[in-house]
Amino acid sequence: MIEDPVLQTVELGPQWPTIDPFLFCAHHDDAYPAGTADLGPDPALLEGRDLGMDFEGRDGWRMYHGQTVPGFPPHPHRGFETVTYVRKGLIDHADSLGAAARFGRGDVQWLTAGKGIQHSEMFPLLDAEGPNPLELFQIWLNLPSADKMVDAHFTMFWDDQIPRVRADGVEVTVIAGRLDDADAPPAPPPASYASHADADVAIWHVVLEPGATWTLPKAAGRETVRTLYVFDGTALRVAGHDGDLGRDTGAVVDSQVDLELSSPEGVEVLVLQGRPIGEPVARYGPFVMTTKAQIQEAFDDYQRTRFGGWPWADEDPVHPAEQPRFARHADGRVEERQTTPT
Repeated sequence: MIEDPVLQTVELGPQWPTIDPFLFCAHHDDAYPAGTADLGPDPALLEGRDLGMDFEGRDGWRMYHGQTVPGFPPHPHRGFETVTYVRKGLIDHADSLGAAARFGRGDVQWLTAGKGIQHSEMFPLLDAEGPNPLELFQIWLNLPSADKMVDAHFTMFWDDQIPRVRADGVEVTVIAGRLDDADAPPAPPPASYASHADADVAIWHVVLEPGATWTLPKAAGRETVRTLYVFDGTALRVAGHDGDLGRDTGAVVDSQVDLELSSPEGVEVLVLQGRPIGEPVARYGPFVMTTKAQIQEAFDDYQRTRFGGWPWADEDPVHPAEQPRFARHADGRVEERQTTPT
C-alpha cells in the first residue's frame, strides 16, 4: 500500500504559515489604479483610508504604510533574510547600506539582514493612463544562530538570470535550489542559510497549464521539509492523494518521493523546501533571534545606531518615473536592465 504523500494541509491567508527554516511568506496582490505625477494613486481615492496602516484592501488594493506612494517606508530587520520575488509591477528599494534598486517583472531581491539593516520598499505607479497591477511574494528565511550577526548583504537576481524549466504545458521558475538538469540558479548571498551545502533550500514557482502533468523530484536530504502552496488556478492533483488541493491551500508533502503533479484546469504553485535549522526562535516584529535577550539587544542597538542611519533625503524614496530597472550596490557597482519602466 502506497502511503498518502500529503502529510498536512492548511488554508492560506495573506501571510502563509511556513516551516523551519522559513519564517513566513507574504503574498501581495494589488490591482493599483493609474498613477499621478507623484507616482501614487489619485488623492481622491485615498479619502477614508487609514493612511500609514492601510491593509483593508478596499477596491482591490492597499497603501500599506505609504502616505503618497503605496509600500513600506524605512523599517529595520535583524537576524534573518528576505527573498522578494516580483511577478507583476515594480518595487523601488533603498537601504541603510546606500544600496538602491528598481526591480520587478520576474526579478528577485535577496537581502541578508544579518546584524542589522533598514530598508524601504515602495510601489511606484508608473502608468498614468492605465492600471498598475502588483504581485509579489516576500519570503522570510531564518539564519542559524552562528550567522545572525553577519554583515548585511544586498543581492539582485534579474529575470533573465533565473533558470526556467519548460516542458509540455509546464514552466518552473528556479529561484533557489538546483532542479534536476536545469541550469543552476544564481548563488545565494554568501552568509545565507541557503548557501550551506546541506541546507537543501529550494524556492520554485510551478505553473501547470490545463491538463499538464509534471513530476517533482524527491529532495536530496532525508530531513528536508517540503511545502506546496496552491495560490492561483482551481486545483492541484497530487498522485497518491485522495482529492485535489484547492486554491489558497498549503500542503506539507513527503519530500522523499517523486511527486506527480497535475491540474485539469491549470494551477500555480509555490514550492518552499529546506532542512530545518532546528534552533530556538525568538521573534518580535522585524527582529528574529535565538533568545529573548537578543531581541532586547536588537531594540537597544537599533535605538542607538539606527543600523547605520538613513542616507536618503526622503523617508519613502522613489526613483524618477523614467528610470528603468537597475541596482546600485553599496560598493557603488551599478547594474542596469535596459527596459522601459512601464
